Parts: sequence; C-alpha cells; structure tokens
Amino acid sequence: MYKNKSVCVVVPAYNEETQISTVIDNMPDYIDKIVIIDDASTDNTKQIVKKYIAIGNKKIVLIEHQKNQGCGGSLISGYMWAKKNDFDIAVRMDGDGQMSIKNLPSLLDPVADNLADYSKGNRLFTGDAYKKMPKLRYFGNAFLSLLTKIASGYWHVADFQSGYTAINKKALNTINWNKMYKRYGQPNDLLIRLNVYNFRVADIPIESLYNIGEKSGMKIKKVIFTLSWLLIKMFFWRIKEKYIIRDFHPLVFFYILGMFFSITSVFLSVRLIYIWISIGYIPPINALAALFSFMSASQFILFAMWFDMEANKWLRG
Repeated sequence: MYKNKSVCVVVPAYNEETQISTVIDNMPDYIDKIVIIDDASTDNTKQIVKKYIAIGNKKIVLIEHQKNQGCGGSLISGYMWAKKNDFDIAVRMDGDGQMSIKNLPSLLDPVADNLADYSKGNRLFTGDAYKKMPKLRYFGNAFLSLLTKIASGYWHVADFQSGYTAINKKALNTINWNKMYKRYGQPNDLLIRLNVYNFRVADIPIESLYNIGEKSGMKIKKVIFTLSWLLIKMFFWRIKEKYIIRDFHPLVFFYILGMFFSITSVFLSVRLIYIWISIGYIPPINALAALFSFMSASQFILFAMWFDMEANKWLRG
C-alpha cells in the first residue's frame, strides 16, 4: 500500500532475461503486486520469472502471451488485470531496467493525493537527457512530443514516449483498452483518449538509465512516420469526440477554416510557380492571393491551438 492506496506495477517484458531480475529485486515493499506480462519472449524471461514465483515471491503475477502483441498489447493485458482486481493505482514500468525506482514516489504522489488521474515521467525536463539519450532517439522523441501536444491537447506535457506512468482506478475503468493502439504509439494514443474524458495529467521530471544492458526494440526511423500518421488520425478523432459530439467549441470552425486556407495556399503556390515558369514573372495579384491565403491559414490554426490550450489548461495535474 502507498498512502492507503493499493498499487500494482505492470511490467511488459519481451526478451528481458538480462534485466528482469533487477526490476523484480529493486521493487519497493509498498508495491502490492508485480504483474509481469511475458510477450511471447524467445529467451529465458519467462523461466526467470517462474523461478521467483517458485521460491515463494507471492507478489508476482505472470501473464503469458502466446503471440507477441507489442508493448501496448502487454500493457493492455496488465491494465485489464489491475482493473479486474480493483487496484487503486497501476504503474507501468518496463522490463528493461531503464526506469529508476527512486522516481516512483514522485509518480505516485499526484495520483495517490488525487491531484492527477494519470502521471508520467518526463526525461526531457533537464538538459541531462540530451547527454544521456541516443541523439537520434532524443530528436525523434522531441519531434513526436510536439506533434502529440497538438494531437492530445495536453500542452504542458512532453516526452510522450516515456513508459514510466501511474494511472488511477477511475481512468482504468473509463478507457476502453480494447481500442487502444498496441504498438509503439500506445503512450501517445492513451494521452489522446485521456484528454477526451478530461482526465488530469501530471508531467513528472525523471531520469532514465541507459547502457545498463537493455536492448531497445524501437527503431525511430521506422516508427516516426507510422506514429505521425497515427497522431494525425487521432487528432481528428479527438476534435470530433471532444468538441463536437460531447460538447461544442468554436475552435472547430477555426480548424476547418485553417485547413481550408492551407489547401488553398498549396493550390495557389503551385499555380504561382506555374505562371512564373510559363511567362517569366509573377503577377502581383497572384502573389497577394497566395500570401493572403497562407497568412489566413496560419492565423486560424494558431487561434484554434490557443483555444485548445485554454480549454485544457485545467487538466494540468
């Protein structure tokens, strides 16, 4: 128990035979259950966990996937178990040992004190992250964080790829876990769904441990395009669900006009280049039309973002 709240730690694990023992051994006494999801590992991860159970570690619950479902799929299995067993707080901690135990109370406090419904670690809060994280991963993470701010409406949050999180019972019981994205975009997808239901989110500065034997399966070059497309789709879904179906906000008109003028700007710019190539100069009226369309698109979209930020500022945990 932590502050009279029952806490389970959900640990997605795929081929973590070198790290899973460290994760288990370092778990604090106040954690009630350690729910380890073996995602069809091909190494000895499952066997190592079973040895801990065999020697009498009653806190460990092992969930075995017969088919690899990705990190998101493992998290869903763990969250569904926590929901079924009525836990007050479910923490996500990956099986690679990158998440420092000393940061766990900082994540738990806002949720346990009912100041937030969901808290997540932010590795980008200090300049140390730039020095510790692989550079390509750092810049890819920063780019995806910017896109996720726009898509999710949580403008105060960064480092959306962080897997160190805590979620309360209310959010566990509200989110439809069967619809959540299962691969590397899962943290981004979840934040967007939390925003639709107006859950408060706390962004907690943490440190991550690197070069401790972990093997990252994330290929930033591969996933950045997949996640960008996911965020675009989920952005439109959030706007529809939150500002049209559940309630109405005039920012919808601003986004519509912004997109209309954006498309118009592209068309007028292409036409401008064609005229320039064809007759050798640019007629002023055509240049003014393209400029007016671009400025209108920029203003409408920026105002829409500002309205979105104002509508969600009370969700800062």
